[in-house]
Amino acid sequence: MLLRQLEPRTARTTAEVIKFALWPFAVMTVLNRVFIKAVNGFITDDFRPVYQASLDFLNGRPVYTANFDSVDPHYLYYPSGTLLIAPVAVLDYEKARWLFILLNAVAIIAAWYLLLRLFRFTVSSVVAPVLLFAMFMSETVINTLVFTNVNGCILLAELIFLHLLLKRRDLWAGAALGLSIAVKPTLAPLLLIALVRGQWKVFITALGVPLVLTAIAWPMSKDPEKFFTRTAHYLFETRDYFNSSIPGNGEYYGVQPWLVWFMRLGMGVLVAISLWLLYRYYRDDELFFVCTASGVLLTAVFLLPSLGQMYYSMMLFPFLMTVVLRNSVLRNWPAWLAVFGFMSYDKWLSDRWQHIGRDLEYLRITFGWGLLLVVVFCVLGDRYLAARREGRLAFGIDPTWIKPVPTGGAATPGASVPDSPEPANGSATTTAKRISVE
Repeated sequence: MLLRQLEPRTARTTAEVIKFALWPFAVMTVLNRVFIKAVNGFITDDFRPVYQASLDFLNGRPVYTANFDSVDPHYLYYPSGTLLIAPVAVLDYEKARWLFILLNAVAIIAAWYLLLRLFRFTVSSVVAPVLLFAMFMSETVINTLVFTNVNGCILLAELIFLHLLLKRRDLWAGAALGLSIAVKPTLAPLLLIALVRGQWKVFITALGVPLVLTAIAWPMSKDPEKFFTRTAHYLFETRDYFNSSIPGNGEYYGVQPWLVWFMRLGMGVLVAISLWLLYRYYRDDELFFVCTASGVLLTAVFLLPSLGQMYYSMMLFPFLMTVVLRNSVLRNWPAWLAVFGFMSYDKWLSDRWQHIGRDLEYLRITFGWGLLLVVVFCVLGDRYLAARREGRLAFGIDPTWIKPVPTGGAATPGASVPDSPEPANGSATTTAKRISVE
């Protein structure tokens, strides 16, 4: 069957042309990123401190000994994360690094598949090669593999969490989130989504898993308390290198602290209003609400606190995929200008205009995250004001070209009307509105 699928055929539809053209590009790009770029590596090596810490953990030596005065990558994972990652140090460094690259590549491809299924696309759809190619062309996937860090596994945990959350399998959803939190807290803000949806059981495993793993790792570690007394303090400091958050760039460019706080608080207000509008008018449109709200939350967490790095943007893939929904807030060019800022692998450093090139390169990520949040606020705010002006807030804030106002009967604000009837798939995504892609 597989060989028959690979048999060369002449495309008969536009969708087939796109699929036949993009599948070779997608597959060859994946192979290049995994076996050439990643194996070649780069001057930045996130895996070396992880490997050394794992080796120290297995041999009963202190783990949290990093020199924070240097700009080299440091080991910053919790003791529970050390316990989970330590087995890689059974191998020698080179083989362990190759294994870690492969593990993250497999995790990213699994996340790609789950992302397709989340929005009810199949591998045979035209969306499959487009999405795979776009993911492996992005800076976040390339540098995750080249620098060899754990973000691919974190992305997979996010997709598993979203699937299980929408299916209301709360304990398992919390377990997936808990495993990621045990390593690093990137996805911890997603607990707010479970909170507002009333899925309390998520907290049992989301918090219980890292606590249990920490309890196991503590007596096995030489210096676990040093994470809390030494490393945690560093994590809350604002550093002026490899940091694309507002405070990080403010520190680098010497911006006055009051102005940095003004920008952070201003963006925080936009985020709060956006989240309120999403909850008030879209919480019953479960797929749109969960993916959009999680994207807004994570973008805010990258932009506003003390540390935000460009390759964190991988966690925004579910949010960006909402563009296929008819009521997506991303169906406009400013949104994708923002995405270019934090997803593109292009370098803007210029030999001819060094000062301008350096500013473009260092600030494009910060501006991209910030612009994305502004776009979400503006789209939702415009929808709200238009609906209030037209007296249809009781029926939600979607424009009438998306969801016509009923002429009679009760309506639930934010409830979706599908483009066309589709069979239920056992999840809460059956009310999602998406474009038809065959």
